[in-house]
This record gives sequence, C-alpha cells and structure tokens, in this order.
Amino acid sequence: MSPSSVVIGVDSSTQSTKAAVVDAAAGRLLAVGRAPHEVTGTEGARETDPETWWSALRDALAAALKEADVPAAAVTGIAVAGQQHGLVVLDSRGRPLRRALLWNDTRSAPQAAELTERLGGPRAWTARTGSVPVPSMTATKWQWLRAHDPDTVRAAAAVRLPHDFLTERLCGTAVTDPGDASGTCWYSTATGSYDDELLALLDLPARLLPAVAPTGGTRVGSLTPAAAAELGLHEGVAVAAGTGDNMAAAIGLGLGREGLLDHAALSLGTSGTVFAAGLRRPDDPSLAGFAAADGTYLPLACTLNCTLAVDRIATLLGLDRDDAAPGGETVLLPYLDGERTPDLPHAGGLLTGLRHATTPQQLLGAAYEGAAFTALRALDAVLEACGPDAAAPTAADRPLRLVGGGARGRTWIETVRRLSGRPVVLPESGELVALGAAALALGAATGAEPVAAAARWSAALGPLLPALPRDTETWDRLEGVLASATPALLG
Repeated sequence: MSPSSVVIGVDSSTQSTKAAVVDAAAGRLLAVGRAPHEVTGTEGARETDPETWWSALRDALAAALKEADVPAAAVTGIAVAGQQHGLVVLDSRGRPLRRALLWNDTRSAPQAAELTERLGGPRAWTARTGSVPVPSMTATKWQWLRAHDPDTVRAAAAVRLPHDFLTERLCGTAVTDPGDASGTCWYSTATGSYDDELLALLDLPARLLPAVAPTGGTRVGSLTPAAAAELGLHEGVAVAAGTGDNMAAAIGLGLGREGLLDHAALSLGTSGTVFAAGLRRPDDPSLAGFAAADGTYLPLACTLNCTLAVDRIATLLGLDRDDAAPGGETVLLPYLDGERTPDLPHAGGLLTGLRHATTPQQLLGAAYEGAAFTALRALDAVLEACGPDAAAPTAADRPLRLVGGGARGRTWIETVRRLSGRPVVLPESGELVALGAAALALGAATGAEPVAAAARWSAALGPLLPALPRDTETWDRLEGVLASATPALLG
C-alpha cells in the first residue's frame, strides 16, 4: 500500500546525484534513483558544469518515483543536500557562466595562503568564520577566479554554492542555509550572517549572494511551474532551504540538539570526514568550524584522499580492494591529490619502510592505514571542539558511527577499529545524506524538527562492533613518519 505522503531527499555529491523517496510518516526508504556527474580536470583542477547537476536531479528523481510507484500528488516536500564549497557563478538569467570549481579543486592554494595572511593569521579567521581558508573553501576559489578568469567575475550576476543553485532552480528563491554558508569563509559563525569586512577583502558584492534561511529545514518556497513540469510534480510541493552534504549526513544520523550531541561520525567516501554536533562554536584552526543545519555547530575535519586513493593503490598493485594485510613496517601516506587535513595542498603520496619481505597485500594495507590514520587523527580535536563532555576519557566508550561507501568494506571497517580503539556502529542505511535531506523536506512540509524526525526514522541504527585494542605501534609509526616528512610534503 502506497503511503499518503512522501518527501524527496536529494544528495548531489561530487560524482553523482541520488534522489530518495521516503515515507514521510515512517521514514521508510521507498526507492533511490541515481544519475552520474562528469568531473573534469588535471593537476589540481576539478570542475563540473552545474547544468549536469540539474539534469542528474531530474533523471534520478524520475527513476526513484518510477521504482517507488507512488503518485506525484503524494510528494509534499523536497530538499537538496549538496557537495560543499563549490563555486557556481551565474549570469542574470541564472545560467552558469563557466564550469563550477569543486571542493577538491586545489588550484587556489596560493590564494588560501594569501587570504590567511591578509586578515592576520589563522586565529583571526576562526574568530569570525570558525575556519581557516584552505583550497577547499569557496572564498579561495573566488580569489582564484579573480586572478585567472576576470571576465567571468566582471559578468557575474550571482554567486552560489552547488546546493543553492539547485534549490533556486526548484523554487526560484535565491537562498542558502547556515550550514552550507559556513563553508564559504565569507559567512561568520560568530554573528550568523555574511561578514561585510570579509566580503570587502574578497571584493565580493553582497548583492551577488543568496539570503540565509534560519535553518536547512526552513520552507523557502514551492516548486515553480517550470520546475514542477520538468520534474513531473505539482506546484504545491514545499521546498526546504537544504544544506551541505556533511550537515545532511549529521541529520540523517540524528546528530543535533533534538538528538545526539557530542557523538562523532566518520564518513569514508571520496573524501574522509570526521564530525560531531555540539553546542559550542568551534574556533580551532585545525578544523572546519561549521554551523549545522539545525542551529547547532558541526566541527569537522576533512581529508581529500580516502576511498578513491586506496582504490587507486589497489589498481596499481593489481589487487582486489579487500586483498590486504596490515602494513607492518611499511608506511604509505596516500596523498595523491595533495591533502586538506593536514593542510598539504602540494603533497604527493609518500611510501617508506619497504623490505624484501614486503608483500603487495601489505602495501595495500599500508594505504588503508595511512588514509584511516589521516581521518582519525583529527577525531580528538573534533570532540574537544564540542566541549569538555565530548573530550572526557569516558567519551571514548561512545561508538564511532562509520558511514559512506567505505563502511561497507571489510578492510576499511577493521582498519578503523584497529587504529581508533573505539566501538563502531554501522548504520544500516547507506543513504544518510539523502535521508537527512528528506528530513529537511519534512520540516519544510510539516514544520517537524528534522533531527528529531530522523531519529524517529531510526536511519542510524545498525550493528555495534565492540572496541578492539588500539594498535598504538602502527599509529606511532605513522605519526612519526608524518612529522618528519611534513617539510618535504609542503613542497
């Protein structure tokens, strides 16, 4: 029997779009449609035509609705969670002037360093935005564009983040949310608004930016007639402000004021991210001190090199991704695309400790260890940013929620358990970003609190794996190699 009301959660990520059709009452995932994106670029460049995201949303939604077999009239709300930080520049008709610069485009490393210095250093930035400019942040990409494509800058009528672009296509309203806005480095988490001094520093007119909704679940409009016709829905569907993908994943996990505070999650995907929802505004320069979509905060550390980097090493070795063994004396830091945390934008991969007896399986295991170590290294800082309760010794007994594509891989799971020494929960749903977006859509349609709704849906439930003894020998070896090699990795 079809539910009387469904909501749509859209996960527009780096590589693809997923559209989830969710039973609004029970949170049951009825169907997920998928459509790929094209990412182009070499030597640090990563770009996508924003129109690809819209066509992928349309195609993914059509596939999901067909599979779910629900009438269009049952859809009551829609929300988009998008990859963070991407720079989208539009003309006066809302059309892209060029391909979007994606979060993992590292060409703006010189601009990041320059911006950090011009404001007075890392602490000056975290006092305002919660974060320090790194090549991932949107402000650095705007500065890169000013230097390398001034014609586009002069022609710009609007500047958007990826999820803002899609939300505006849905409802015709230029709007963002505090969560995704906090990843730009021109929005202040201290004041909850755009920072005029930073906009002046960037020579970015405020009129080019969207308004900021109070939360990601705020209703910002309804589907326009054009969007409704293209998507096969009706014009009354509520559109939420939406948010960034990490913020939506937190909601899908039930992390927030109306759910779990000070509990950490590790997402193993194209990037590796560690985050937790807390009530204290983060100001640690080693972290991204984001706002969350529900009015709390989301301190986060992100690594560029995670599952794709390890898969690349497996391909080079001619091994299946799970044909791995602990690395032993071998250390492999798989910084194949530079790195964000730690901030090493010009780094390459580093391999040391080879012996005659080293096996290909150990080399692959060392790649897993290097990637997991890089992500887990920031876990303590993330929890400290949430407050004393999150960083207390007893907090180590709180399970680490492991999500993303890597959470379905046996070697990823065992490597994280071994290096973290924490119990691990494996949420059964693999679509937490889309489910978090669906909870935001429910908020827009009904006024429900999204984190509480996601908690009722039980999307974050799954097997609990007990803690293993922490492999301090491997951890200390990795820490030592990183410390001694950092000057060379800085390029």
